[in-house]
Amino acid sequence: MAALALLLLLAGCTTAATPESVLAVPAQPQKYAAIVVDAPTGKTLFEVNSSAQRYPASLTKMMTLYMLFEALQSGRVTKETQIPVSDHAASQPPTKLRFRHGETIDVDSAIRAMVVKSANDVAVAVGEYLGGSEDQFAAMMTAKARQLGMTSTTFRNACGLPDGGQVTSARDMAVLGLALEKRFPQHFHYFSESDFMFRGRLVRGHNDMLGRVRGVDGIKTGYIRASGYNIVTSYNADGRHLIVVVMGADSARQRNDHVEALIQRSLGPMTAAATQPKLMYAGQQPAASALPGLPPPDAALPGLPAPGLPAQ
Repeated sequence: MAALALLLLLAGCTTAATPESVLAVPAQPQKYAAIVVDAPTGKTLFEVNSSAQRYPASLTKMMTLYMLFEALQSGRVTKETQIPVSDHAASQPPTKLRFRHGETIDVDSAIRAMVVKSANDVAVAVGEYLGGSEDQFAAMMTAKARQLGMTSTTFRNACGLPDGGQVTSARDMAVLGLALEKRFPQHFHYFSESDFMFRGRLVRGHNDMLGRVRGVDGIKTGYIRASGYNIVTSYNADGRHLIVVVMGADSARQRNDHVEALIQRSLGPMTAAATQPKLMYAGQQPAASALPGLPPPDAALPGLPAPGLPAQ
């Protein structure tokens, strides 16, 4: 009887450890941050390190686009307005469209270039056009971030290339993603585009979540070496609307797998608050009894890469 009781106890412990109790994280703990928000209510369904400072990389362009959409709404520009590409803008490292001295780009193409191609030269050109200089535009971006409630974000450039002072958080990026959808629903369709035609050639994008998961309708990816692979994703299907942010992944494919897992988990019957999983970070074994240690929100950020590395 004692042996039978022990077997039943062990069986009970085994069945209690559901597959959802451990979540594989494709990132190092000092880079990883994530949040899932129910868009209609603003309720947080999942979060890890969501207020810790991280490098945004090309998620920066979400704010550049927000500022451009505001200029469209106010009538300061139209979709046909020609934006000049300065030598400074044209000199930005890839990813870019490779403009020559004196060339311009219309606003509609500029939006697509930033969303689909994550073009650094175009983002800088837009910043210079709207702000007078990229530095002044970055200050405007930061002021807008504060206005939207993004308390952990400071911008130093318009495109997301490496800068030690350009930081954000997963929560702030969720706030920005929600603001783009709610403030500019007439423009949000741009974020669901995976390619566009420019000067007679097809330009393909980086966001492989589009078309991979039914209901995903945007919005933006980002990468520099210091940040890892970042993404803000909007899911909108079957009466559910989620904003998912993942930062710091080791690869784009692993990042996308993780986003899909978070979406599936958030659509499940149990609330995330009641089933917060244990985390298994990249290179770690599953913890036997406790949640692996998380870094404090003010932990030092990893070192920046040398200038010239691509931001996506």
